[in-house]
Amino acid sequence: MPDSRDRRPSPSSRPAGTRHYRAPRAAVGDVAYLEVVTVNDTGAFLDWGHSSDLLLPYGEQRFRPSVGKRVLVMIYEDQQGRPVASQKLERFIADEAAGLQAGDAVSLVIAEATDLGLKAVVNHRFWGLLYRDELSRPLRRGQRLTGYVKRLRDDGRLDLSLLPPGEARLDVVGERVLKALRESGGYLPLGDRSDPAEIKARLGVSKNAFKQAIGRLYKRQLITLEPGGIRLVPGGE
Repeated sequence: MPDSRDRRPSPSSRPAGTRHYRAPRAAVGDVAYLEVVTVNDTGAFLDWGHSSDLLLPYGEQRFRPSVGKRVLVMIYEDQQGRPVASQKLERFIADEAAGLQAGDAVSLVIAEATDLGLKAVVNHRFWGLLYRDELSRPLRRGQRLTGYVKRLRDDGRLDLSLLPPGEARLDVVGERVLKALRESGGYLPLGDRSDPAEIKARLGVSKNAFKQAIGRLYKRQLITLEPGGIRLVPGGE
């Protein structure tokens, strides 16, 4: 493999100069969404937050990236021990997960949309799926966030959730309800009789989770329950 110091930029590329950052953005072993800063005869060079840019060789590319675009890559060491990047994630990311169980908190990197939802890289090692009907907000390719293992399927694959399990899940939903109440002037026209789709559209959670969360908020005297909705108790936060 050509030495990553061999940088002969094409006329349309800017030289891959030495830049300094307060902290690296990515490291060997990470899946990251990185900007292309130079393209030359060796390959593409990516800004990964270090003083020297990261080589994405032509043989590791799925398409020819252009300067200014971002690519999702795995960062690994080549046979000479040099950090390089690959767009061929299937060589590094396993379909079957090991060492994880339902309820575990995991790091996620959003990879791509599927018919069912969003495919994500879990802990930089495994594939997992966030189901579209359970997403509470839009997510973008390359976005990093914390998620949770919802289920380890019989085939070893992971179903994921953005909400923690058990009591912690209800705390998160409760905070979301309180935030929505504050933003709407202290009242939401949502309650036990509300349509599940309406609750989902407004808060991004299921009706069951909403009902449990407002029950907890009511017991804590943070909200009052009215025939047409819920109201924030003044000073009750």
